[in-house]
Amino acid sequence: MNIPFLDLAAQYAGIRAEIDDAIAAVIRDSAFISGPYVKTFEEHFGAYCGTRYSYGVSNGTDAIRIALLAAGVRAGDEVITVPNTFIATAEAITMIGAHVRFVDVEPETATMDPDALARAITQRTTAVVPVHLHGHVADMDQIMAVARTRGLKIVADAAQAHGARDRGRPVGTMGDAVTFSFYPGKNLGAYGDAGAVVINDPAIAERVALLRDHGRTKKYEHLIEGFNCRLDGLQAAILTVKLRHLQAWTEQRRRCAALYTEQLADAPGLTLPIERPGSRSVYHLYAVRTKHRDALQAYLTAQGIGTGVHYPIPLHRQPAYTYLDLPEGSLPVAEQYCRETLSLPIYAELSDEQIRFVAKKVHRALEQLGTRVSA
Repeated sequence: MNIPFLDLAAQYAGIRAEIDDAIAAVIRDSAFISGPYVKTFEEHFGAYCGTRYSYGVSNGTDAIRIALLAAGVRAGDEVITVPNTFIATAEAITMIGAHVRFVDVEPETATMDPDALARAITQRTTAVVPVHLHGHVADMDQIMAVARTRGLKIVADAAQAHGARDRGRPVGTMGDAVTFSFYPGKNLGAYGDAGAVVINDPAIAERVALLRDHGRTKKYEHLIEGFNCRLDGLQAAILTVKLRHLQAWTEQRRRCAALYTEQLADAPGLTLPIERPGSRSVYHLYAVRTKHRDALQAYLTAQGIGTGVHYPIPLHRQPAYTYLDLPEGSLPVAEQYCRETLSLPIYAELSDEQIRFVAKKVHRALEQLGTRVSA
């Protein structure tokens, strides 16, 4: 049985007519840049997130960059984030001339450790970028408490957490601004690059609107210098269609995750993902942990099962950040997580039979690997 890590073709097959009609409508109306299809998506996504303002942008990286600037972060400021994330999270900080400072994560969830955040704050720190990893919400109550006490802005990276909730609150409402990526493989994915920023603060929202579109107030009138970071009409129309299905897809992902957890509960040497009490993950990834990660991945690949490693090298150990001089062992929890984590296939179209097949192969591999180690 061949099981891909992600099957976007299967997703498209289920909504083909809606997608094709949406694309045709944009072409028919020549509404390629900004325009009514972008506005419609922004309104619907803002309602979905429970926020007053929603702005589509060109990608998730620009979403973080623009949100930080709109929140008042400037060159020379220090911004705190975590190292077990895609480089876009840190790039967005340094792209505006700010300094990135990495802190460690909690062992259970691999999201930002609020105590580590509190210890890392300096006089130069102006903002924090927590990452809602793999669809799981970070401990935002504690992070927000630390940030508010120290006067820090919060720009949350929710690129993997569309629709996640914590104690009933949508993830988009927790922070001064919350950013999303609609990279094709996301739970809500475009057919190219796309992103969004959602906000409740009107002042930050106004700045985001200006910054994403050349600082424009009307045609050929520019209040400030901005960027060309607009969401295009085709992607907006596609996302509007997919947004209608997102809740059902999320429930299917959660069903898949529950079955994986049931089937893998007694797998030797395997740590399974957990949900923080009161939170509701959207399981962008089902990431397990094992000291035999590389061997397990090789075994599953040979069995026709696609897997992923997110992220094998923590950012503070990447060549791009050697200037920070953070040696191995500086952030031990994140480092161990990056060495051990393996993502199993998970998507709405995945069948129970496929999940049981994957779980069976994981059991078999770990039993064989455990025997070799003990011998």
